[in-house]
Amino acid sequence: MILNSLLGAALGASLIVSAAVDSTGPLVLQPDRALQLSLQQKRAAVRPLVSSATECIARKVSADPRFGELIKTGNVNDLIVDSVPSCVEAVRSMIDAYDRLFGHGAGETFFMGPYLDGLPAAVNALINTLVKGAE
Repeated sequence: MILNSLLGAALGASLIVSAAVDSTGPLVLQPDRALQLSLQQKRAAVRPLVSSATECIARKVSADPRFGELIKTGNVNDLIVDSVPSCVEAVRSMIDAYDRLFGHGAGETFFMGPYLDGLPAAVNALINTLVKGAE
């Protein structure tokens, strides 16, 4: 159910951004150049964008007024869902880079699959790092 909520919010945000934001992002490669990159180079090229999107979501989650109460229960998934629209530019940049490097549709496939699957654990790890750093 939580994943469905997250997917719904993410898909809605993705559709809104698709209509409102130009698809050019920080990673601009000529199509021929993207084809020449190795898989390792492509993954290295998108890694900062994945980190940026995840860090944005973690910052929004930790800044939410409900965070203090929900962190006690270990259930910040609702906060993650609520934070995605605020980080839509970073998410869109990540998706667009995947599309440019791996082919049309690869960004949405990555976002809706591996990225969302690992997002709760990644956000919790970042928040734990922030909390420990603040102590």
